[in-house]
Amino acid sequence: MLDKTDDISVAADNWLVQFEDALASPDDVLLKPLFHPDSYWRDVLALSWNIQTVNRAFAILEELPAHARRSAPYNFRIDADRAAPRRVMRAGTQAIEAIFKFETSVGRGHGIVRLVPDAADDNRLKAWTLLTALEELKGFEEQQGHTRPRGQAYSRDFRGPNWLDQRKTSAEYADRDPDVLVVGGGQAGLAIAARLKQLGVDTLIVDREARIGDNWRKRYHALTLHNQVQVNHLPYMPFPPNWPVYIPKDKLANWFEAYVDAMELNFWTGTEFAGGSYDDAKGRWNIELRRTDGTTRRMQPRHVVMATGVSGIPNLPDIPALKNFAGKVMHSSRYEDGEDWHGKRALVIGTGNSGHDIAQDLHSSGAEVTLVQRSSTLITNIEPSAQLAYAAYNEGTLEDSDLIATSMPLVLARRSHVLMTERSKELDKPLLDGLARVGFKLDFGDGGTGWQFKYLTRGGGYYFNVGCSDLVASGAIRLKQFTDIETFVPEGARLKSGETVAADLIVLATGYRPQEELVKKLFGEAMAAKVGPIWGFGDGQELRNMYTRTPQPGLWFIAGSLAQCRINSQYLALQIKAIEAGLLPRDVGPRAEFP
Repeated sequence: MLDKTDDISVAADNWLVQFEDALASPDDVLLKPLFHPDSYWRDVLALSWNIQTVNRAFAILEELPAHARRSAPYNFRIDADRAAPRRVMRAGTQAIEAIFKFETSVGRGHGIVRLVPDAADDNRLKAWTLLTALEELKGFEEQQGHTRPRGQAYSRDFRGPNWLDQRKTSAEYADRDPDVLVVGGGQAGLAIAARLKQLGVDTLIVDREARIGDNWRKRYHALTLHNQVQVNHLPYMPFPPNWPVYIPKDKLANWFEAYVDAMELNFWTGTEFAGGSYDDAKGRWNIELRRTDGTTRRMQPRHVVMATGVSGIPNLPDIPALKNFAGKVMHSSRYEDGEDWHGKRALVIGTGNSGHDIAQDLHSSGAEVTLVQRSSTLITNIEPSAQLAYAAYNEGTLEDSDLIATSMPLVLARRSHVLMTERSKELDKPLLDGLARVGFKLDFGDGGTGWQFKYLTRGGGYYFNVGCSDLVASGAIRLKQFTDIETFVPEGARLKSGETVAADLIVLATGYRPQEELVKKLFGEAMAAKVGPIWGFGDGQELRNMYTRTPQPGLWFIAGSLAQCRINSQYLALQIKAIEAGLLPRDVGPRAEFP
């Protein structure tokens, strides 16, 4: 039984000792006193080879022993190189939080345990949350630090190819196919390719854009990131300490180019992924790539990683009367700059981040702008409200913050975001009241969970206010409801009231289609049906088909913010390496066997 010590380091260390003893014992009953009845265990590959969350002590006691017998975890101890055990407030609950490390039969990992008193058991300290996360595979450690390449072959063999020669040969793929083909060269593609590079897995990124970073560079003129620089580092190469808090799009795009060069990533620009099929017998893909020089290349990689973003295909709503409009119509993905619309009139349909930013850009360029709202939208000021979700990144190192972010089970993450949303409503009250007065329809997410869960469930439906909401509230940008539009006419939008809102430009800031539609387009309906929904939670507690094996062997998905891609690329890369090393089966099974 865990003593009720006042020394939090001793309390955490004692819990880990008893936890390891209980896992090693054939008597599973020894685990029971260690977990609070209302407890959560999240495992990220370390014990189960899956990304999964188990709620409540009785369920943990059913799941954990079986996984532990297969994975053989041991050597649990506080990690002296990470944040020391401390008292924290997480999801409205005060707990002792400790970062620990451990080993299994095949790897090494880190975890976090949070201890709280159990009022039903004389306030003894028990685990409220437990994270066990795989960090590296034994024998396949990342090639960095003291294991970095020595570079002697590049500089001391005067008769052979130098570093540049070898880089060119590696990137050409003249006489080989990559083990992994990554489709998409944004933050998701770069992060997973960099992780695989460090694990010695031959990886090629393909992107249809002409230049690395164009997926950011070609977006609208005024765009900057909406979260702060300390959250957004790519793996291995943090941004310089003198970079701005909010990174401009072109600066980020140029960094992507530098990153590819510095990390020695193989990257084909001007290359369209035309789709493919999977050969079950060979365990390989048959892939067709079309290059802008007119050539076609067929490849047979063992893995395809789709890194094309949370949403791929622009959503163009069926508005039959829109064909009547005589002016210019474009999707927000095609919008670049408002300069050409100075002195003209624009309707922006859609009130998410893109719709607001484009409306503000057009207004700043001298256009007369009307914002058209299709459905209720969550509005929060970019500072401080929108940054509340990243509070952990102000507490310590990036590595600790990433682990804390990984450790929160869905139930508690929702609880945290309800609290954050309530706080943001208080902070933003003057703005929200002003918007309500002009008829803007507000919401605060399902169950009041805020913008983060809107993003995780639907990829949008919110706006971080950097000034546009103030323009709407003041009337500088007009607001209309889509339901007030009767039809579109050559001059613009005719309202049910009889008024015509004149326009020269209509921008459809109407979001994107779900990723499964891109899968259908590239791989066919049968494979899309086999894979199922991508992103969102459904009835589960993890994002569907993200960062982990899918029902289609060899097909992987990675998407999300820079932070999500940095964190989860590590776990995706470890799974691919484990498959390549024969440690993990390709097929998804209920339980993967540890060797």
